Amino acid sequence: MKRILFVLLTLTLLAGCQKVTVEQTEVMPKAAVKTRLNVGTLYGSQTFVITGQGKAGFDFEMASRFADFLQLDLEMKPYPNIAELYTALNKGEIDFIAAGLADTQNRREMFRLGPPLYRVDQVLVYKQGTKKPKDIAHLKGNIRVVTDSSFVETLSKLQNLYPDLLWDQEKDKDIEELMAMIARGDITYTIANSTTLDINRRFMPELRAGPVLKKKQAIVWLLPPNNSDQLMSDLLSFWHKEKNTGTLAHLNEKYFAHVKRFDYVDTRAFLRAIDNKLPKYKDKFQFYANGIDWRKLAATAYQESHWNPNARSPTGVRGLMMLTLPTAKQVGIDNRLDPEQSIQGGAKYLNNILNRLPDSIPENQRMWFALASYNIGYGHVEDARKLAQSMGLNPSAWRDLKEVLPLLQKRKYYEQTRYGYARGNEAVHYVDSIRRYYDTLVWVDNQNKMIEDEKNRTKGTQVVERSNDENPEISGAQPQ
Repeated sequence: MKRILFVLLTLTLLAGCQKVTVEQTEVMPKAAVKTRLNVGTLYGSQTFVITGQGKAGFDFEMASRFADFLQLDLEMKPYPNIAELYTALNKGEIDFIAAGLADTQNRREMFRLGPPLYRVDQVLVYKQGTKKPKDIAHLKGNIRVVTDSSFVETLSKLQNLYPDLLWDQEKDKDIEELMAMIARGDITYTIANSTTLDINRRFMPELRAGPVLKKKQAIVWLLPPNNSDQLMSDLLSFWHKEKNTGTLAHLNEKYFAHVKRFDYVDTRAFLRAIDNKLPKYKDKFQFYANGIDWRKLAATAYQESHWNPNARSPTGVRGLMMLTLPTAKQVGIDNRLDPEQSIQGGAKYLNNILNRLPDSIPENQRMWFALASYNIGYGHVEDARKLAQSMGLNPSAWRDLKEVLPLLQKRKYYEQTRYGYARGNEAVHYVDSIRRYYDTLVWVDNQNKMIEDEKNRTKGTQVVERSNDENPEISGAQPQ
């Protein structure tokens, strides 16, 4: 009997131990696997914008590459203002901020800063017609800046030197809205990064650059101050990789380089032509584009002829797309002065060039190579590509080719080429001008869509209200 009791007691104890072990195993949580990179940003043409062609912006493209580097899906989250971005980062709602923000002492004390992406000057902005301010100490009116922007910190430091310096902060508007207020004459001064001013004066040519308040300030991403060691390590590895492969240089050229040259008269004339001339030909640009963004085709036509179907030059090119007689025959056009035929021929010729370009040229740069060929000839562009390769540059990167093309005007270089002398500098300006016209057309398109969407929303609201008035039982309203 004692032996039986001992066995039963032993089995009971063993069962109890096993139960405890099972319970301990069940309460151990499993670590969640991260699948998404959450990035906070601000809407803006150089940071993050959604167009008819998809999402774009320097910060968006870099964030997309970083997400691929980490093998994560990207979730780009726009916030209304900088303060809400800060709050989201501190709450852990986002992994970091990528919004074109500058490296400042205040931000260094609040966050961890990533490596520099590019550099900007801080510029006082005013409207044409206003007397140009010689310096910050003699302003006829207050400055209005975005709340929590780096400009507030700059002004605070300047106030130590100029006690009478005054400014207002705007929480509910971004810098592009403030510049629009400058253009309308609603406010006198604001401060913007040089890149932002360069981009926006294509749409608001009344904007003028005053004194530079701070030079070559680094634009960075902001990381959480704590528990971000691994993220910072990954970001530095990514940054070194992208810098060495030329991605940073490419994006800088893509978003900023072609907008540095500015012509007030030309910009005003182009905006007027969009209203007065483009409607006559827009449908034809869209119909014959055949894979090309119609706005690039339209921008090319404006660069060629200012949308004048009867344009002609002393060299024999004629029509809206300024085709030579041999090119017109090549693409099956018999009347270069007919706008529809000219657009059809120009589109076909551009597509032919695009199809001839080497596969090594990235898709997002092929049009710039094709346009340079449209201007000075495919052979000269191939000569420039070979020169670039011989100089240790990338023959398939537009940022490198635009440095080499002007060399085709110098004997020591063009003597080495198959096709000889070419006005390569002109080709670079030609492509940059078309890119500026194209960007303006995209901006105008987006503005028109926003206006149309607002009209539709207003119309929908009016229909609902009218329906509710006619059907009080549906709306819950009581008959009078």
